[in-house]
Amino acid sequence: MPVPDAAVISVRGARVHNLRNVDVDLPRDALVVVTGVSGSGKSSLAFGTVYAEAQARYLESVAPYARRLIDQVAVPDVREITGLPPAVALQQSRGVPQSRSSVGTITALSNSLRMLFSRAGDYPAGAPRLDSDAFSPNTPAGACPHCHGLGRVHEATEASLVPDPGLSIRERAIAAWPGAWQGKNYRDILATLGYDVDRPWRELPQAERDWILFTDEQPVVTVHAEREAHRIQRPYQGTYASARRYVLHTLASTQSATLRRKALQHVEVRPCPVCGGAGLRPEALAVTVAGATIAEFTALPLTLLADRLAADEAVASGDVARGLVADLRARIEVLTELGLGYLAMNRATPTLSSGELQRLRLVTALRSSLFGVVYVLDEPSAGLHPADTATLLGVLDRLRAAGNSLLVVEHEVDVVRHADWLVDVGPGAGTHGGRVLYSGPPIGLAWAADSATRRYLVEPVRPVSRGRTATGLLELRGITHHNLVGVDVDIPLGVFTAVTGVSGSGKTTLVTGALATAVRDHLGSGADADADADDEGEDDPAEGTVSRVSGLDAIDRLVEVDQKPIGRTPRSNLATYTGLFDGVRKLFAATDEARRRGYSVGRFSFNVEEGRCPHCQGEGFVAVELLFLPGTYSPCPVCHGARYNPETLEVRYRDKSIADVLALTVDAATEFFADVPGIARSLVTLGEVGLGYLTLGQPATELSGGEAQRIKLATELQRARRGHTLFVLDEPTTGLHPADVDQLMRLLHSLVDARNTVVVIEHDMDVVAGADHVIDLGPGGGENGGRIVATGTPAEVARSETSRTAGYLKAVLDRL
Repeated sequence: MPVPDAAVISVRGARVHNLRNVDVDLPRDALVVVTGVSGSGKSSLAFGTVYAEAQARYLESVAPYARRLIDQVAVPDVREITGLPPAVALQQSRGVPQSRSSVGTITALSNSLRMLFSRAGDYPAGAPRLDSDAFSPNTPAGACPHCHGLGRVHEATEASLVPDPGLSIRERAIAAWPGAWQGKNYRDILATLGYDVDRPWRELPQAERDWILFTDEQPVVTVHAEREAHRIQRPYQGTYASARRYVLHTLASTQSATLRRKALQHVEVRPCPVCGGAGLRPEALAVTVAGATIAEFTALPLTLLADRLAADEAVASGDVARGLVADLRARIEVLTELGLGYLAMNRATPTLSSGELQRLRLVTALRSSLFGVVYVLDEPSAGLHPADTATLLGVLDRLRAAGNSLLVVEHEVDVVRHADWLVDVGPGAGTHGGRVLYSGPPIGLAWAADSATRRYLVEPVRPVSRGRTATGLLELRGITHHNLVGVDVDIPLGVFTAVTGVSGSGKTTLVTGALATAVRDHLGSGADADADADDEGEDDPAEGTVSRVSGLDAIDRLVEVDQKPIGRTPRSNLATYTGLFDGVRKLFAATDEARRRGYSVGRFSFNVEEGRCPHCQGEGFVAVELLFLPGTYSPCPVCHGARYNPETLEVRYRDKSIADVLALTVDAATEFFADVPGIARSLVTLGEVGLGYLTLGQPATELSGGEAQRIKLATELQRARRGHTLFVLDEPTTGLHPADVDQLMRLLHSLVDARNTVVVIEHDMDVVAGADHVIDLGPGGGENGGRIVATGTPAEVARSETSRTAGYLKAVLDRL
């Protein structure tokens, strides 16, 4: 449907990523939603084209030197865009969770509160006035020197380092030490130093135990290791490190989430004895406003903080204080409107749910009072309960009513129906997508025959619960963590369980915290506990407390799958992560030509010097620094993106080089390797999770969160099954089109049919309606949540009078 030229953003000839020379008109001063299956090109149109062009135009007005200080996106490959106003992007990227990031820092509330204490605080007699930085635990001026602003310290005790004193050192009594060679090294050093490593730990003199565990000395000795029958052991120089030194060094320096988690099991995390957990220096804590320190203010729920600021007239005495208090109350009012009034300013970012984070990011946009700009939003409903989505729609309407345009990439059907204008991209993903199938009011999508979105918007079907019977129960009693206080819950085994509730109700704390931690601790830190975390979060080794757990013996394996990236650099890709590339390299190494040349398997790795291109070091591209313009990447001028040197590329397998194989899509590779069982099994599984359009060499940095999650799931599915597996998934449908959700659900239900247990945190009511069992938390978020509101079959939960989920679930179940 055409719109007047003066009222549109007109895009002509867009060729970003998989877009096929796209022409489309987007109305201004309207809510425009872009839909399509995962990988169809939605983000390429909204962010890679429209937002990138808007930023490029803005940067033309910025001084050349200043451009270097701005995080710039690449200039889009598009012939022309007209009618484009300034743009603001609100993307879904969470980044690496840092415990120093908090609700206060995300929303800028901390800045105003620190300024209030600096300018209007009550100082002790004779104390100098402090700068606002002195009230921040994240600055050298304000951070407590003992805990470095974290508010907590790690303390290693004999009990935490040696959990079983009945064992000897040789029997690994010092559980905090690493396994394999390094642990053996420390034990051999102690034997060389004359300590009895075969005597039970409790029988060693206390002085010896203290030195072994806590000494700061690092003696270097010549170690004559015990001879082993299958290897030659030569003397070497070994350096000793006490158990406490090793653990604290690991916590301070490791980038491995697994090592960090193991180290945290052997320390006690306590409030800092100097600052009492506030993270600030004494001089900052001596300043008060209305009789309270800044630490006490930041610990209050936002609604109580606003009441405190409004009630005490002394707080707002003076022009400066009145202005700062007004700003604080206005910001808190927006947060309360978005249902986040229960949060405290000192709540750390890693402890927030994705839904809470999404709404916190919207606060900045609402407070900016911009006019005439286009807001480009990436799935703003991601991680939101249907009740929260309704609030979100009100926020979007306010932004539009203020004279702005909204371009929203979205999968949530309720948001799509609310749009003024709909752009559907597809029909498929990757090379099978990249076309605009429909552009117009949502009602017109009914006549877009090729659209995968059409069926879910126009003709939604009613999901059917399979009604499986549980084979057992995991009983968790007395769960206390965050807003869960003494919660009891039963997790049925052998069925599909959906955990629901509004954002902040305690779902993540219950499932990925209490449940997964209890199972992980039961299984131990070996291969059977396959947690999939790459980044570091809170130093909270216990994930709260659970007073009693029963039924764990029925679980043989735990698999946790999330949407975190599968790698942080382009060197990690689909083929390397899934392990199928090992099989591919073995095939090439086994060819006659490779054997004649003496090429090993390593020759066909782009991470090994002998086989990779020397110019780009196996990256396939080189960075081009344009000084005052955005930096960009271009194909390597030597290997032209192939990653390998010419000699390696001369080796062919079925007339394809190793680079040719990496360029194959999963679908094409499935046919190419159909008679190679090990490789074919991986490829078929990737196809089953809907990733047939990706190339084997697709860099990890170019994958969406949904694609990364499905790659992880496929990797787990191709592994040999070992007994009863508990699959834990945190909002697996986030970022997925309803068609992709259907495909993912078929796969997850097949896992249950194979006698496993699946537990998902979920907001998609279609997924919940198809579950065997539902656990609903609430009724609200924060202090108003943390309770089990309803449990049972979807139909039983839909009848609950106290559940905020019930009405939305009933609407789905009542479909014809």
